[in-house]
Amino acid sequence: MSESPAAAIRAAVDRETTAWDERDVETLLDLFHRDMVWAWPPTAYDHDPEEWDLEFGRYDRERWRENWQTLFDTHELAHNDRETRRVAVDDGGTGGFAVVDIDTRWIDEASGEVFHWKGRTTKLYALVDAGWKMTAQWGALAFDEDGRPLTGPDDG
Repeated sequence: MSESPAAAIRAAVDRETTAWDERDVETLLDLFHRDMVWAWPPTAYDHDPEEWDLEFGRYDRERWRENWQTLFDTHELAHNDRETRRVAVDDGGTGGFAVVDIDTRWIDEASGEVFHWKGRTTKLYALVDAGWKMTAQWGALAFDEDGRPLTGPDDG
């Protein structure tokens, strides 16, 4: 019996976590669909997509490899705590998403500056010939314990 779609998506999230932990750019890139788009809110408190940016644009393996490899080469990974809160799959079993709470802290090895991803994100997946691939994601957004959006660091 093959893996259920929900289990396959959960496994993809786990592979992504391991790729960040091991600073393994090739494994990370293999998770993305060729049409992947990654939208970034300016801060974890900017829940309105009208404010978001497409820092990397549509997936380009070489450009994204260079960006992530530069991060890996210049930053220490202080921690990478992730919790998959929910996985949902459509009735046809060909599309789904994972809601993941992340707390990932990078430290610039030259300056000591902290680069922190903290909050809740959603990762969208499609079943394609190559298996489950991430097609879209947005950067981490801040929520309180009850799932309400936080609007600033002192909110909640």
